[in-house]
Amino acid sequence: MSYFNVYKIIQELKIEFNESIDFSYRFYKKDGQIIAFIYLKSIIDQNLLSNSIYYPIQTFQQMFSFDDLKDKIIKCGDVKEVKFSDVVKEILDGKVVLITNFTKKILSVDLYKFPTRTPTEPPTSPVIQGPREGFVEDLQTNITLLRRRLKTKDLILKTLRVGSQTQTKVVIVYLKGVANKKIIEEVNKKISNIKTDGIIDAYYILSYLEDRPNSLFKQIGNSEKPDIISSKLLEGKVAIIVDNSPIVLTVPFILIEDLQNSNDYYTNHHYSSFVRIIRLLGLMVALISPGFYLALQIYHYNILPLNFLITIADTTQGLPFTPFLEILFIFFLFQILYEVSLRLPSYLGLATSVVGALILGDTGVKAGLISPPGVIIVALAKIALYTIPEQSSQITILQAIFIILGGSLGLAGIVAGMVYLLNYLNSIDSFGTPYLAPYSPRIEDDLKDGLLTHSVLDFKKRPKSFSPNKENRV
Repeated sequence: MSYFNVYKIIQELKIEFNESIDFSYRFYKKDGQIIAFIYLKSIIDQNLLSNSIYYPIQTFQQMFSFDDLKDKIIKCGDVKEVKFSDVVKEILDGKVVLITNFTKKILSVDLYKFPTRTPTEPPTSPVIQGPREGFVEDLQTNITLLRRRLKTKDLILKTLRVGSQTQTKVVIVYLKGVANKKIIEEVNKKISNIKTDGIIDAYYILSYLEDRPNSLFKQIGNSEKPDIISSKLLEGKVAIIVDNSPIVLTVPFILIEDLQNSNDYYTNHHYSSFVRIIRLLGLMVALISPGFYLALQIYHYNILPLNFLITIADTTQGLPFTPFLEILFIFFLFQILYEVSLRLPSYLGLATSVVGALILGDTGVKAGLISPPGVIIVALAKIALYTIPEQSSQITILQAIFIILGGSLGLAGIVAGMVYLLNYLNSIDSFGTPYLAPYSPRIEDDLKDGLLTHSVLDFKKRPKSFSPNKENRV
């Protein structure tokens, strides 16, 4: 019987890996037996390799057999037998592959290790009360954070590989018997059909999951907090975890989810209802206030109180811009300052605030280039934008659209824009769930966690909006 030519295989693998600097191998020879350890040193724990594999093999007193290696000597990591055709894949996954000259069988030992950060509170989802853990870029850590909260055998995790070059692990997570089977199958089908060279982050697969990938509005939920994802799984949703990303996606998604916040469930439900109303008002202020102000100033100034009209007339007198151009100028000025603040080093952040607020804002008003009411209205809209930070990018575009509508058509343009917007939102669905549920269509039971939320004691059934297989929470 012919066995492996270990040295020849090493040379072939070196060529396969293009003689990469992190491609490594070690040999152990004893009484004519040769064991080769092949791995990528950049993604394995080399101390564990030396202490738990190489050293025990050195101290073994008798001739080796495959069963000795698998059952008696190697006691670390996930040890399994693999096919020769899977050797490259195993090495790329952070495994140490053992090839010998005395057996045709090949062993793979999981020693995967790379730098990870400790789960901390996500900067995008701070809480006053409640858990402060957040997902990280390590897939196993994220799965562990969910397992800690959902200690049930019904928590199902299915792994898919996406990306011809990255071979990124994408894990579909759901509760068996709770999540709708049609949704699970659809998610699995869409992810399986992704054809691309690489998936770097969870957001890379968003467009593949959305029914309307060119729509302005998000159709997939996302969160960086395991407590939020756990609660969504309990509601009957399906979660998608992508390796190397701290963002976990959830489907189906409805618009009202962005009016909700994890703080709502850790405080008094009356206060939570009040805050959700404030968020909705903030959304409306952010959306239409610049366009509404512009429409009143240009077309409908006769309905303004006289004192307010005189104030606006005094502050806008002598400006070089028309009201429409002035609001557009201030709007783009704020947007430029926001983009700059995101990309500047942190130690320049204060300087940017000073330049933006004092020099450009105050000096611009004093120089007669822009008016104080215009600055106040646009600033108010930009601040109100972050009552719902998850929708900030969409609302920013809608702000510009409503400024154009208000400046060109007046209040009729604002009303027409709102009617069209509501009609469009009503036509969207996410994996069979209406986007404006539970209000359109109206689902009475789901209103308990709508704009006005009830006590946790009243949440005895799962939301019907998501068509769960099991409605009762028992």
